[in-house]
Amino acid sequence: MAESATTAPPPSPSSVGAPAPPLPSPSSVVVTAPAAPTSLFSFPKRPPIRLTSEFDSDSSLFFHKVSFKLFDSLAKLKFSFQNDHKGQIVQPQVGFISKHLSIHYDVEDQNALLKGSFDVAPGLQLRAAHDVKAQEGEVVLSAKLAEPNYALELSSAVPSVGLPKATLKFPFGEVSLEEREEEEVKKTLSVNGIVKGNILNGVCTAHYAEEDLKLRYSFKDEELSFIPTISLPSNALSFAFKRRFGPSDKLSYLYNFDANNWSAVYKHTYGKDLKFKTGYDSEVRLGWASLWVGEEAGKAKSAPLKMKVQFMLQVPQDDIKSSALMFRVKKRWDI
Repeated sequence: MAESATTAPPPSPSSVGAPAPPLPSPSSVVVTAPAAPTSLFSFPKRPPIRLTSEFDSDSSLFFHKVSFKLFDSLAKLKFSFQNDHKGQIVQPQVGFISKHLSIHYDVEDQNALLKGSFDVAPGLQLRAAHDVKAQEGEVVLSAKLAEPNYALELSSAVPSVGLPKATLKFPFGEVSLEEREEEEVKKTLSVNGIVKGNILNGVCTAHYAEEDLKLRYSFKDEELSFIPTISLPSNALSFAFKRRFGPSDKLSYLYNFDANNWSAVYKHTYGKDLKFKTGYDSEVRLGWASLWVGEEAGKAKSAPLKMKVQFMLQVPQDDIKSSALMFRVKKRWDI
């Protein structure tokens, strides 16, 4: 008889010796948590608020400034005001500051100062400022030239009263040319400029403005600085001398030959955040001493506890009994 036409199915892989895959252990099973329900109303996160308060005992005034950033730090809103010990608010001002536009509004004067800038083309920038109440302003067009550190600026008052002022800036200084009008004198062109150069291990600076030439030479090394200055045609001569005795001690001295007066300042620092200064000024016949807690030229945010304190004692030479002790405190809070 003929064999049956039915063919047996091929054997499975497990039937020919292939091991079966192991079952996952309970510890290796990852359980996915259900997604958190999405809120229908989402509120933006409040930007951090910066509050700075300052008190000056000489004027007996408090100065407060509140600011915070907007639009992912693209702009800043600032509110500042002063008040006395009675709590009266004076000189309130509101400011909006961004990269290309700033608005400062004086509440008492009901006046606004507008400033703006934008790039007209690569290397060409236009800046403008306008005082709303005075109806005055200025427009400046600045162009970077092909060579590095060279620029040309044209500035004009608004409304215009003459030719625009032209300023050429270069690596060793700048020169300005502007039209000047005086009483009973025709309009003339005025040249102002400043030029710097290295001479004899020092820097020589020539500054010419309003028909007065001031020559200044500055020599400085790690321990000594010597800076003579002469003005022409008045022949007013002065020199400054600075001597550093170590990383923490420095003495400065200034003498004016034409007025025959002098001043001296001694400074000693205790680390980064503590500084003591004392000095004397013969022109006003006044001796003084001051103590800084917090970096003198720094901001409050970099000082310990975000607070800067200055104490100053002034002693008049002619009336010691009228000596005065003053202090200034500046504190910042980040809320």
